[in-house]
Amino acid sequence: MKPFLLLATRAENYAADAEYASFLRYGGLAEGELRRIRLEAEPLPELDLADYSGIFLGGSPFNSSDPEESKSAVQRRVEGELASLLDRVVEQDFPFFGACYGVGTLGRHQGAVIDTTYAEPIGAVEVTLTPDGAADPLLAALPPSFAAYVGHKEACRALPGSAVLLASSATCPVQMFRVGENVYATQFHPELDVEALVGRISTYRHAGYFPPEQADEYIERARASVVDQPEAILRAFVTRYARD
Repeated sequence: MKPFLLLATRAENYAADAEYASFLRYGGLAEGELRRIRLEAEPLPELDLADYSGIFLGGSPFNSSDPEESKSAVQRRVEGELASLLDRVVEQDFPFFGACYGVGTLGRHQGAVIDTTYAEPIGAVEVTLTPDGAADPLLAALPPSFAAYVGHKEACRALPGSAVLLASSATCPVQMFRVGENVYATQFHPELDVEALVGRISTYRHAGYFPPEQADEYIERARASVVDQPEAILRAFVTRYARD
């Protein structure tokens, strides 16, 4: 099987390694089947899409809607590299799945309005499939509504005409969308289980997602939630697109 590619941007080694482990686990992949490039540490090399079965884009501390003057040189480089890559991905309708940061990155690339209107605190929310979502092959194994973990400062306020809305929630209207037939983005994190989420809360307690003194409360709420459906999306993506 040609490997999948994980594009990552988390500078903290613990968070980066935990994210990689989560994509391996819920994608049903061995280490040799998922190559990782940490974009915050090195420029994106020249990629031949024909070498890969598909691309994952993990979450990120970057916010695409931040004012340009406030962005670091690394963030501007990463955004430029991802935009160039998405030019090819969208043109070829190449299998792509962006989790959380994927909404801001793919959405911005396609002309969506990305801002802070529908930011959500870290925790579980109820996500509901649209009719198009219920008919999508990646979501066939999921019930009409399911709990998923979120935590983001920006979200998609208005989708462009090129995108198909697949899932929504009461607090964030765009939870998942598709461009073409094979290019996906979710606002929620299908790669997270409760222990991974607790690790994220601990790692990012001072990153502005919640008051740091409330970290233990967020952890307690996370442990009380039951989230066991979204992981099926990653396995469905791998199953659908794995190729020799």
